[in-house]
Amino acid sequence: MPDGFAGRLRLNHTRWECKYHIVFIPKYRKKRVFGEIRKELGSVFHQLARQRESLIEEGHLMPDHVHMMISIPPKYAVAQVIRFIKGKSAIHIARHYSGRGRNYVGQHFWARGYFASTVGRDEEVIRSYIRHQEQEDRRIDQLKLI
Repeated sequence: MPDGFAGRLRLNHTRWECKYHIVFIPKYRKKRVFGEIRKELGSVFHQLARQRESLIEEGHLMPDHVHMMISIPPKYAVAQVIRFIKGKSAIHIARHYSGRGRNYVGQHFWARGYFASTVGRDEEVIRSYIRHQEQEDRRIDQLKLI
C-alpha cells in the first residue's frame, strides 16, 4: 500500500476510508437536559459506533447539538449507523436519566433527521492508490503464470 494508506481501515479484500461529518440535535434543543448528560454521551457514542464496526475519529458535544467525524465501513449505509447510534443512545438516556423502565420505547431524545457530509480525499492520494493497484494486479498475474 502507498504511504497515504498505511493506517486505513480494512475488510478482507478491501481498503477503505469512508468518513462523514454528522450533526444532530436533541428534540426541542433541550439544553438543560442535554447539559446534564453530555459528559457520559461521548463514551456511549464510541461504544455504539464500534458495535457497527465504525470509528468516531472526532467528536464535539455542544450545549445543544452533536458534531462527529465518523468512519463507516462501505458495507453499512450511513443512515443505518446513525439511526443505530441515535436510537440506542436515546434508550440509554431514558434508562439512566428519565427514570424509565426496562422496556422504554416512548419518546425519543433526539430530533428526527441529521446532517451528513462526506469528508473528501486528496486527488493525488487517490491517483497513487490507483497506480499502486495496477502494479499489484500485474504482479499477481505474473505469479499465476509461474
